[in-house]
Amino acid sequence: MADPYAAFPFVVEIGGESQAGFTECTLPVLEVEVEEVKEGGFNVGTHLLPGRVKRGSVTLKRGLTKPDDLLKWYSSIAQGTIERRTVSVVFYDNQPGRGARPKEVMRWNLVGAYPHKWTGPALNSASNQVAIETLELSFQSVTVE
Repeated sequence: MADPYAAFPFVVEIGGESQAGFTECTLPVLEVEVEEVKEGGFNVGTHLLPGRVKRGSVTLKRGLTKPDDLLKWYSSIAQGTIERRTVSVVFYDNQPGRGARPKEVMRWNLVGAYPHKWTGPALNSASNQVAIETLELSFQSVTVE
């Protein structure tokens, strides 16, 4: 029986380029709706058939940095210029072995992704916490490698 992986390390690639500094990534909920179909004469229950696929969104969090490329991407969408990109979340083995480079374990490719929500950091002069920005992405399809 294999041990489960820890939830780190991971890298986010946007448009094929690694984006450093993401501290958190929440992958989407993928769900197939279930349609209940009643059949005349079949009185012991109903048929449950697969329906449409619902895709959640991906949430990315990182420390606020310059350049503000994520905010610019969101702003272009908000102004009507839809720029879809492929976003990949690459998950690595957290126990690569002595001296070895981390091994890619899994890759989620979110095709046709675009930001639909950007949340700025909570600023507080009495705190010494990192300013965190959040980006939520919608996408057309997902593949897992």
